[in-house]
Amino acid sequence: MEVIDIASQPPYDSMPIVLMIGKFDGIHKGHQAILQTANELKREGEALAVMSFSEHPLWVLKQDEAFKRKITPEDEKIRILGQFGVERYYRIRFSKEYAQISAEEFVMEHLSRLNVKRIVVGEGFHFGHGQGGGTKELGELCARIGAEVTVIPLVTDSGVKIGSSEIRTDISEGRVETAFSLLGRPYSVTGIVIHGQKLGRKLGFPTINMGGVDDYVFPKPGVYVGTADIHGEPEGKSRYHVLISAGYRPTVDGQGYLIEGYLLDFSGDLYDRTVTLTFMHYLRGEIKFTGLDALIEQMKQDEVNARRLLSVAPA
Repeated sequence: MEVIDIASQPPYDSMPIVLMIGKFDGIHKGHQAILQTANELKREGEALAVMSFSEHPLWVLKQDEAFKRKITPEDEKIRILGQFGVERYYRIRFSKEYAQISAEEFVMEHLSRLNVKRIVVGEGFHFGHGQGGGTKELGELCARIGAEVTVIPLVTDSGVKIGSSEIRTDISEGRVETAFSLLGRPYSVTGIVIHGQKLGRKLGFPTINMGGVDDYVFPKPGVYVGTADIHGEPEGKSRYHVLISAGYRPTVDGQGYLIEGYLLDFSGDLYDRTVTLTFMHYLRGEIKFTGLDALIEQMKQDEVNARRLLSVAPA
């Protein structure tokens, strides 16, 4: 996919495109409806394109911690968009200066530099300074540059609005099964296995410590059941069932939030390897135990519960 950085105005481009505009964090079922419609509207010789932000506006403008982290950090977002046929990604380097652009200026002096044939956005789309423009204004302004606008109605799941904010809340409160339903896939994080204190090995439960995951939304501290995909294996990936511990490790006076995984029926060294941990089920909350013996007993019970949940017999 071609990635084009935009600090102010995009470069002039004659390639005819069907453009989708939005944050696309998570690429959930609502985003997928936009992508599907854009694919249906695309004609021969046109390219699918997405215009999105490098950072969430509420983080840039208000330093709102709730929007600092992402469901899908940008590299992952771009990769998933490519799977839906997106060929171009316009990355807006969002800043306080960029936030001053009016709705009219955005269309007449920015989008007009591109050969936009059709634009597809979601029902709640707003743009321009102070979010002054909505879908009605977008349609009126885009008509002046010869671009048609299609608005996708709000998508719900069992009456629940599908939105990035709702999914972010579900993850941070441990409702990974609900997040799964709204995303259309389980929530996952991808990182590099780093060296830790090797305490799990001493306790009989060798775990992998995940580095490079600070940009992700942190799941509620606790223990989860999921899968671990090891990248770079000859067949592409090797998948194992996994117990995931996410949190602050109060029993051993842990420093900071850590995500670690105990791969069931696996032996080997994964240091410096890329691994994706997928959160399928919330098992229990984080507990401060009276000592290591109590922690070990609970970890044994966690494994029993995980195997029962997954219908996986001990090796």
